[in-house]
Amino acid sequence: MGVEVETLRPGDGQHFPPRGRTVVVHYVGTLTNGKKFDSSRDRGEPFQFKLGAGEVIRGWDEGVAQMSLGQVARLTVSPDYAYGSRGYPPVIPPNSTLIFEVELLKFQALQKSAHPQWRKTARL
Repeated sequence: MGVEVETLRPGDGQHFPPRGRTVVVHYVGTLTNGKKFDSSRDRGEPFQFKLGAGEVIRGWDEGVAQMSLGQVARLTVSPDYAYGSRGYPPVIPPNSTLIFEVELLKFQALQKSAHPQWRKTARL
C-alpha cells in the first residue's frame, strides 16, 4: 500500500516542500486500534526533519512531500513504509499499519542567498 494521504484541512495548495529541505510539522501517531504512541503536540514542540533524506520512515518522506503549506492530513502508512516486521518495541508491534495526523507548519524554501528562507503558515 505505501502511504495514503487524506486531507483533513487543505493547505495553500501552492507551496510544497522540496526534497532535501527541512520541514517542520506537528503530528500525532496512533496504531489502527486508536492507541496513541507519539505526539509532538503533547510535547508542545514541533518536529523537524530533512525531507527525503531517510531521517524518518518512508511513509513520512513520501506523504509529507505531497502536502502543501498549512495542510493537515491523515497519513495511513503500511508496515513496509513504516517499521516493517521489526516494529519498534515496545511501542509499535511488528507489521503495524500506522496512522499519523500531520500538520505542515513550515519548510525551508529554495533561496538564492546564503541565508535560509522559510515559508510558514500564518497560524505559526
